[in-house]
Amino acid sequence: MLFHLPKFPAEIRVTHLNARVNEQRKKIAQCTASKLEFLQLTQQLAKEARARKKNNQKIFVIDFKGDIQASAVENLREEITLFLATAKAGRDRVVVRLESPGGMVHGYGLAAAQLVRLRDAGFHLTICVDKVAASGGYMMACIANEIISAPFAVMGSIGVVAQVPNFNRLLKEHHVDFELYTAGEYKRTVTMFGENTSEGKAKFEQELQQTHALFKHFVEKYRPKLNVEKVATGEHWYGQDALDLNLVDQLKTSDEYLLGLLPQHDLYVISTRRKPTLGEKLGLQAAQLSDQLIPAVMDKIMNHVSKTNGSLVQFRDTQF
Repeated sequence: MLFHLPKFPAEIRVTHLNARVNEQRKKIAQCTASKLEFLQLTQQLAKEARARKKNNQKIFVIDFKGDIQASAVENLREEITLFLATAKAGRDRVVVRLESPGGMVHGYGLAAAQLVRLRDAGFHLTICVDKVAASGGYMMACIANEIISAPFAVMGSIGVVAQVPNFNRLLKEHHVDFELYTAGEYKRTVTMFGENTSEGKAKFEQELQQTHALFKHFVEKYRPKLNVEKVATGEHWYGQDALDLNLVDQLKTSDEYLLGLLPQHDLYVISTRRKPTLGEKLGLQAAQLSDQLIPAVMDKIMNHVSKTNGSLVQFRDTQF
């Protein structure tokens, strides 16, 4: 079997959550409880350990924090490949702590496809959302067997959006010609610099509607009880409203959910980190140096401004 290999060596870190939490509980008890209470806690922890051994079910916890490109998918695919190679489907479970406002269609399409691998292999998948799972983030969340949402987490936003600035009139004012050559009627529907035609705009809108339809069908496949047409308006919902609409299954924080699993299950938090290259290490050092220098420079500038009656020339940048 061939596994995807990262571009650079990846570090896999495994933390036994039960051991970490129990160690903290014992440290607190040593300082605050009586000897008898500490003994009772020790006996309770030993009893829970025996129950976990008898239960023999492992729960693997991973985190996905999404940006607009869904760049965390590189770590996600490594972690899921690890699960499929080592965990036992039908017995072991996976919990994903998800946070994402959505982003690029192809990036989140790949991220969702990675979670589908778990479902197809027979793993029970729970997704916990403490802050936001919107748009592409909800496309990932809907794959879960159950979605656990914090009371004020943002859920939904099942829609598609595209923004294309156009500078054609500005170029014309400065007597700049823009020429675009394509082969294929719809190779380029709209452009930033050319004059967009009504046909091109209509085709672009059609493509957006097609993408939206794919999104809705995907959600409907994994959450058949959800009235997709009712919620696929691009709107988002919080807490009880999301629960009432069947966007989520329970209202809990991920902490509350995982702590409830600790007595009967062994929980392992898996994290993957790509080792930084030498160039990235040097860049990080430069960034840290700039963080130290910028405040000092700004103090000097503001002192100068105060001495010149507050006059300061501001340079504005253009953002796309």
